[in-house]
Amino acid sequence: MRVTRRQVAQSRARRFLTAAVLAAVVVPAALTVASPAEAAIPAVAKTWSRLMFGSLTVTATGAGMRRTLATQRATVTTRTAGVTKATAALTAARKAATTASASDTAAKARVTAARQAVTTAKTNLAKAKQRSKAAVTRARAALTAAQRTLTLRTSQARTAATALTTASASAAAAGTSLNSANVAFKSASAAVETSKQKIAALPTPASLSAQAAAVSKDVVTAVRPTFVPAETRIVYGTTVHWNVAYSYKRMVDDAAKAGIPLSGGGFRTKQRQIELRKINGCPDVWTAPASSCRVPTAIPGRSLHEIGMAVDITSGGRSLTSKSPGFKWLQAHAAKYGFKNLPSEPWHWSITGG
Repeated sequence: MRVTRRQVAQSRARRFLTAAVLAAVVVPAALTVASPAEAAIPAVAKTWSRLMFGSLTVTATGAGMRRTLATQRATVTTRTAGVTKATAALTAARKAATTASASDTAAKARVTAARQAVTTAKTNLAKAKQRSKAAVTRARAALTAAQRTLTLRTSQARTAATALTTASASAAAAGTSLNSANVAFKSASAAVETSKQKIAALPTPASLSAQAAAVSKDVVTAVRPTFVPAETRIVYGTTVHWNVAYSYKRMVDDAAKAGIPLSGGGFRTKQRQIELRKINGCPDVWTAPASSCRVPTAIPGRSLHEIGMAVDITSGGRSLTSKSPGFKWLQAHAAKYGFKNLPSEPWHWSITGG
């Protein structure tokens, strides 16, 4: 199938948004404040932690994004109403400015006419002085009347000019308000689109946990050579690797909410592994397969317990069996937290199933 440039660009955009969304996920303090030992943990182990943390929080992250989107959409509605109101105000202001401009033009024309009338009255008065007193009296009266009219028209013109200035300023202010309303609307609309794209780009919990599972063996391979006990953390009395602490805690918390109390033994030293091999009757500490022991016990140096990435889980103080409610709950849910069962040992759960 032919892939267009547009499809390639869209694919890159989706990957970018997915990365941005995961980067925006709030990581708990236990994963952000690293001790010197944690800082030396291999990158693949940290990747596993980030993926599992994302898988366990992305649903809540998405819910938060959708709440934000609802708020942003309400803002768009408000901004749309603001644009409508500002548009109406600008229309009214421009109409008022047009009316004021017409009034100003008319007032100026009347002033011009009044000035012409005064000029004419003065001319008539000069001519009347050559005729009779009665003519002079009439001419003076006409001049006085013309001057009063000019005074009135000048005053009216000033009022009209002031009204035009005010109307023009109101129209300019209304235009500015409309521009601001449009900017606010576009900003709110852009925020909605960005949120929609981020929500659409959110990975599913299953896809993230699957990615973590795909690198779990690499995590073990990378961590084992340099592991030191300082990399472990205690979670509800169980010592586990820093890498799996958050996932294990969430698993125990969620099981408790379902009425399934979980606990267990996690990290143990190589020396303790040697002791267990002897206690469990392994034919040879270093070479006999785990299955040859009375209780299956890994060869020292191979157990995931030695790097804190396996837990022998108990429920109510008892080891799990294939019929235990705790085992059944883990069968249904443990993969969500990055843990797999070793089929021969119902109690043994690790990040690889080994």
